Order: sequence, then C-alpha cells, then structure tokens
Amino acid sequence: MPLNRRTFLGTTAAAGAGAAIAGGVAAPAEAHERGHGHGHAPKRYSFSVMGTTDLHGNVFNWDYFTDKEFDDKAHNDVGLAKISTLVEQVRKEKGRHNTLMIDAGDTIQGTQLSYYYAKVDPITAKHGPVHPMAQAMNAIGYHAAALGNHEFNYGIPVLRKFEEQCDFPLLGANALDAKTLKPAFPPYVIKRLCTPHGRDVKVAVLGLTNPGIAIWDKANVSGKMVFPGLEEQAAKWVPRLRSMGADVVVVAAHSGSSGTSSYGDQLPYIENAAALVAQQVPGIDAILVGHAHTEIPEYRVANKETGKEVVLSEPLKWGQRLTVFDFDLVWEKGRWTVEKAGAKVLNSNAAAEDPKIVRLLSDEHKKVVAYVNQVIGTSKAAMSTAEAAWKDEPIIDLINAVQMDTVKAALAGGAYAALPVLSQASCFSRTAVIPAGRVTIKDAAGLYPFENTLEARVLTGAQLKDYLEFSARYYVRTPAGAPVDPAKLTNAENTPDYNYDAVSGLVYDIDIAQPAGSRIVNLSFQGKPLDPAAQFVLAVNNYRANGGGNFPHVAGAKQVWANSEEIRNTIIAWVKAKGVVDPAAFASVDWKLVRDGVAVF
Repeated sequence: MPLNRRTFLGTTAAAGAGAAIAGGVAAPAEAHERGHGHGHAPKRYSFSVMGTTDLHGNVFNWDYFTDKEFDDKAHNDVGLAKISTLVEQVRKEKGRHNTLMIDAGDTIQGTQLSYYYAKVDPITAKHGPVHPMAQAMNAIGYHAAALGNHEFNYGIPVLRKFEEQCDFPLLGANALDAKTLKPAFPPYVIKRLCTPHGRDVKVAVLGLTNPGIAIWDKANVSGKMVFPGLEEQAAKWVPRLRSMGADVVVVAAHSGSSGTSSYGDQLPYIENAAALVAQQVPGIDAILVGHAHTEIPEYRVANKETGKEVVLSEPLKWGQRLTVFDFDLVWEKGRWTVEKAGAKVLNSNAAAEDPKIVRLLSDEHKKVVAYVNQVIGTSKAAMSTAEAAWKDEPIIDLINAVQMDTVKAALAGGAYAALPVLSQASCFSRTAVIPAGRVTIKDAAGLYPFENTLEARVLTGAQLKDYLEFSARYYVRTPAGAPVDPAKLTNAENTPDYNYDAVSGLVYDIDIAQPAGSRIVNLSFQGKPLDPAAQFVLAVNNYRANGGGNFPHVAGAKQVWANSEEIRNTIIAWVKAKGVVDPAAFASVDWKLVRDGVAVF
C-alpha cells in the first residue's frame, strides 16, 4: 500500500527538524548564568530517564492465549498497567519534572489485544477505535518511542494510524523513504528539563530501529522504506544533536547488544548493534536497548575514541521490567556535563496495576476476551506442545497439515501442481494446548503466536538435507549411553525454539551423538532414500523464507506462491471448515531423536 502522502510529508518535515518539545516550565535559557567561582559550590542537577521495550501489545497482566492471569516460572508479571504504577513511584521520588519516559520499540504486535485492533476492529477503519497501546502510553505520559521491527507487521497504514494516535513521536533515524533517502519518521526529539539554576538541561533522544525489517517485513516495506545500519545513522545524528545544544544524548535502539545477526550475510548491517554504537559513536551518554528480549540492568561500554563510558540497559520484554537511568550533571565552563550515569531495572511483579489504566481499557479487554473464547470446532483428542521440542507431536503435525493443504490447494492446476508439498513448523510455545472437545480461537491462536504468513518455495532433496542439518544444531550433542535430560537437550548455542524446524512429508532420524552438520540419517521420501536432485515445494512461513534464522537455501529459493493471511488465521479457518479435528487424519511420527540407531524417547 502507498504511504499516505500528507502524513508522510508532514512526518518527513518534522523529521528534518526533529521534534523539539518543551517539558516542565521552560526558563529563559540565558537567565541566571553564574559561574561557581571562589566560594561557590558547583551547580548540580539530577534527573532520570525511564524506559520500556518490547511491550508487544501487553497492557494488562493477562495471557489471552490461556485466558488467565499471566504467570511464568520466575513469576514475572507483564503489562503497561503495572509499568504505570512503577513510573508514578519514580516520578513521586524524583519529581515529575525531573523525569522522562521512553520506549525502544515492538509495541503494536504480540497479543490478541493488539491483533484485535489491527485486524478485527482495526484502528484504520473510518471512525475506528484508538489503539489500546496508544491510549495506555498516552495516559502514562511517554515522551518518545523508537520503532521496532514488529511495528511493520500489519503494514505501513496501520503503523501511520498508530503514530497519529500517539501523543509522542515514533522515532526512527534509520527508517528512510526509499526514494528520497530522507527520514520517514522523526529521527530524534529534544526535551528541555527545567533546573533550579536557571539554565535548562537539553536532553536529546535519538531513535534507531532494526535493519532486519527490510528482510522480515519485505512485503510491507519493499520499495517504500530502507533501513541502513545503526552505527552509520548514529554517527550522522549524534554530532548534529550536540551541535544543536544537547547536554545529554540518550539513544533508544531497537537492537540487542550482542553484535550478532540472525540472518547471516543477507544484509550488510548488524541486527544487534547497540554495544557497537556505544563503542564507535562518540557523544552518547546512555542507550536503552531493545529487541533481544533479555534483561540487562546495567552494562557499560567504553567509547573507542573518547574512552568515555556509555551506560546501556535493557528491561525485560512485555513490561516485565522498567529501566531507570539516573544522570547527575554538573555546571562547568558554561554548560551542563554528565558527571555520573547509572542504570537499574525495577520488577513490575512488585507493583499493582494502575487503576487509571484498568479503568481506561477495561472495555477493550472484555471485547478481546469474548473474541478469543469463540468456539470454532471440536477436537477428538487433546494435543500439547509440552514435549514437541524433542518429539514429533500431533499438535505440530496439525500446523503442517494446514500449511500443506493450503499450498496444495493454491498450486492445484498450475505449473507446480505435480511437485510434492512438504511443510516446516516450529514449536513456538511449550505451553500451547488443543483440548479434547471444544476448540476456541484462543486455542488455535496460542499454537501460532506470531503474525507470520505462508509462502511456497521450491527446494531440491540435497537442499532439504542441508536445511534439516542446520535445524538439528538445536540439540546439545549427547553421546550414546550418557543420560538424557530433556531440560538440557535443546537450545544448543542459544538457538531459540522458533529456530528449530520439523519438516513434514519426509521421514528422518536425528543422531544427537553426532556433531552438528552430520546428524540427519535414514532420510527418505515415500519409503525410498531421498533423491538429492528431486524437487519439492516447501510450505514455509515468511520469516523463514525471508532469511529469519539464516537457514540455508530457502531465502534464495524460487517463490511459487505467497499469501498475505496470517498462518494463525489460516489454522482458525481450517478448523472451522473441518468442524472436527481428528489427529488420526494427520498425525504421524516422521522424525525421531536417535543415538547409534537407538531411539532416545
């Protein structure tokens, strides 16, 4: 869809100048500028910047996929209602006018609440609703938010509407218009904090997003926006912010700190570049880190050029933590300089939900609860993902059956109709359940929590073997005879569950006693050893097809079909059409873990 020209030109104009907003009561900049000569104590001022990241549509401490209060092993809580209480506590302690509130992206995707207002009752409709995340963040009083990659999942029109509904700017210095190469969103915002000493403190917040958007959301952004590297754009903007009089520069970066990428060499930019930005770009005081879904209370990186330490912090996802950066400034040589900076995180499980946010969004919450509890069919047996990370379980076969049926129907009568269709699926959540009896939208949606869409790509037998070998790196090498603990068997080299694929339509064993790269044995198709030259159609999600996880061959393989409908909705429609889900119709054990030919389970 084309960008709305009026909004685009407006935001680009704002981007050129940034978005300078006054906070508190601005005093004349030149007032009372006295030195601290003989006998005068130096002027000092302290303030705090609070930050969240990867909120992913969480307003309340509620799991819409299980339809009950959120809980995990660590008893974390989630949601902006709890964050709001923590924010008010910090404001009370520091003084509201001595605080700022920012976010590092991934706001409008992730729960059924955010899905509902993008797709079921969309904010883009004429006289449509205001997005619950915009309502909550406006009520809390955010000053800025960086764009995350998941902001683009529903397309640019939904993102632009969300932007319009926010009382604060969405920042993206490295989200550029593809034609003009000018910022498509404001790159920064400058806030003035009023001090008791007459001279305001100017705090610049620079927003950087993830270059992986170009791959992961290719269908939504191709030809419209480009996403250069974080270091390159920070190096361009930080000196400008300093020359505009910024006393403090804070970066909100939707980018982890590890320096790694999950999509290999397909893009010349680094996905998790926050620490590199701190190291390579002088003039930054602190970075609010996002994207990686890890908790980093405080991490210090020395800048190579100046030797100055930059403070990084990443609060845990979904509103589980609030980062608080504390800055102590001193007035020296006619300007404010940062004397000391530090960071910590506050745990939202120590806070009650803010009644103000609960009142504000209780109607939206009730609507979504009613929506997810709609019955769409029945199941003849209960199915669970509890052991799907190490066993071929019927519940993963269900995803693959839906995908294979959908692709076969789409290719029928066409040039590729004669090729056999295979399918890949991952265990996205180890707590997904399809109960025996009534199946609701929440049951089906819980099986596929991501907004992925479906594609069909052509691969050879040899390429599929490489693909499976790559996938099998997920298992920790375990010699024959050694005890096997499922809790320690998976996620080798920190590979997440969503980057382990089971492929339906082939039969194979994974020998976990062997080194990664030499594990796939007894690989066959329809009872015969797999022909390396044979061609197959692989039903594959768009994240994987576009290079997510860096699986071999698939991103370069010929695309023969693609769909804009979320796989989750395809599963819901499939269950509705069948009426009855019978595992006997689609479940089979096609792969198993072995050691020296002996099954592990």
